[in-house]
Amino acid sequence: MNSAVKIYDEHAISELTVSRDGETRLWQSISFLQSQDNFLEALKDAAAFGIRYVLVGIPEDIGPRANCGKGGSELGWQAFLKRFLNQPENQFLSAKKVLLLGEVELGDINAEASSLDNTQPQQLQRLRQLCASIDQRVIAVFAAIFAAGLEPIVIGGGHNNAYGLLQGYFQATQSPLAALNFDPHADFRACEGRHSGNGFSYAHQAGSLADYHIIGLHEQKNNQAILTRLQDAGFGFTSYQDIYVRRVKSLTEAVTAALASYHATTGLGVELDVDAITAMPASALTYQGFSAADAEHFVYLASQHKNSKYLHLCEAAPSRHPHGEAVGIEHCGQVLANLVNAYLSAKLG
Repeated sequence: MNSAVKIYDEHAISELTVSRDGETRLWQSISFLQSQDNFLEALKDAAAFGIRYVLVGIPEDIGPRANCGKGGSELGWQAFLKRFLNQPENQFLSAKKVLLLGEVELGDINAEASSLDNTQPQQLQRLRQLCASIDQRVIAVFAAIFAAGLEPIVIGGGHNNAYGLLQGYFQATQSPLAALNFDPHADFRACEGRHSGNGFSYAHQAGSLADYHIIGLHEQKNNQAILTRLQDAGFGFTSYQDIYVRRVKSLTEAVTAALASYHATTGLGVELDVDAITAMPASALTYQGFSAADAEHFVYLASQHKNSKYLHLCEAAPSRHPHGEAVGIEHCGQVLANLVNAYLSAKLG
């Protein structure tokens, strides 16, 4: 078994699920990994039996905290599961090709990080070292998933985990990916130690990011050094202001144009930071962004691309909801579940 992953069985989700007479819910038809002895071979067996998509959680908030930000993103995965698994299976949504794998095993790393203060320079440095340790586990888990020919749907944690996903794909295939990111932030800060603000910078430096475009980049939430670094790398963006303030192009036009710009044979990672969504409980809460429906539309369009290889939904932080964590769990769960529904609709519809 891969020690970097905590593999779920039906018992692991029993406290999150409910049933109702006369209907089948997603948790009742979703698949679990049948063997925990040889992780890669078990994934290949799942693919042979018709599984195409793999749900994986990354329960951590170390990346955002290492970026001098706020925590809370470790709860996004549980919020998602509670909502997603209890949806009814019907003609519009099925889990028959979906494997609920489990979560990246981060208990020891989270325990050490819990007492660290990111306002203290030495402790901030240690958070960044721990973020790099998370990278290694994320790479190990997703390299196996990609090597088995499966597509991961990744929920939770900070945007630092984009690096592990891109590196995992590169390790499995020896091919870099393009990434399309729905996000007010470019996450292209300097390679100054790992955190949620430089996952794409590190992937570019490592050669696992072939092309990159940000949809909805906010012109006042990125400093000039970031914008210059993006330009020097040959990457681009369509700003929030171009879409909603100046109305230069619609969201649909922006996404369609970005997808058309990628090389025809390059794989695509679909990235979405939920702090792009207005009033979404997130590591960087905003009250002036896109709607949840806009985010679903983005996921649907990007996931229809023939070369899309994964969906990554990050930074949901239920405890950041103004009315408390319980309300935040409901809010985040609904939005994250609907984003995954949009992905599956694009893939299975």
